[in-house]
Amino acid sequence: MSEFPAERTVIVTGAVSPRGIGRATVNYLAEQGWNIGVIDLDDTACKELARELSEKYPIKAAGVGANVGDESSVRAAIDQLEAALPQIVALANVAGVSSPVPYLDLDAAEWDRVLNINLNGVHYATRRVAESMVKNGIGRIVNISSVSAQRGGGTFSKTPYSVAKAGVIGLTRSVARELGPFDVTVNAISPGPIDTDIMGGTLTDERKDEMVKDLVVNRVGTTRDIAAAIAFLISEDTGYITGQTLNVDGGLYMH
Repeated sequence: MSEFPAERTVIVTGAVSPRGIGRATVNYLAEQGWNIGVIDLDDTACKELARELSEKYPIKAAGVGANVGDESSVRAAIDQLEAALPQIVALANVAGVSSPVPYLDLDAAEWDRVLNINLNGVHYATRRVAESMVKNGIGRIVNISSVSAQRGGGTFSKTPYSVAKAGVIGLTRSVARELGPFDVTVNAISPGPIDTDIMGGTLTDERKDEMVKDLVVNRVGTTRDIAAAIAFLISEDTGYITGQTLNVDGGLYMH
């Protein structure tokens, strides 16, 4: 069993949005002493977030703008973060887009946009960090899927989103199998309804009440719920968990 280095870095994609899962995750992990690499579309916003984190917590942080749907852009960003920060031990693939377009209104451009960001983007970031993790003999990768992948939609986002998020589960399992011999684990988190802006803006109390009817618990999830699950799966003690999909969904989907 490989041990973590004394200084360890996690890269989080899609971290800038103030009410998003990525932002909650970088704060949660910085609290735990992780050095943070931030990737999002806006380079200035990434650098500003990194500055905020390094001022608030006793950690190192760096940010680089990149489009996760563009492999060369992702690789260059991770190259920069690796040069600026301690050893990359973990990656949280949080970046994603919603897509409320009904199937009969769907065109090729929307299909390609959603698949490229929500599935190809996970692959591109994973593929690059895997090189470093395998070389170092330790790594933790966590991908964000969705309960819509398992239930066939039924959420704000429709078919291309469900397809991409189902692909993330397949990618997670296959890469886990290939990277396992190098002490690199790969897992997915499947959130249920979470109070973020990706579901069409801030959730009203009425929408929350409607969503809770399908849940076992009596509330909609928070971004901190997902951040805590990411923190668990990238921790040093979870090296025997890999290829799994952890549902953080208030009991919406039991399997």
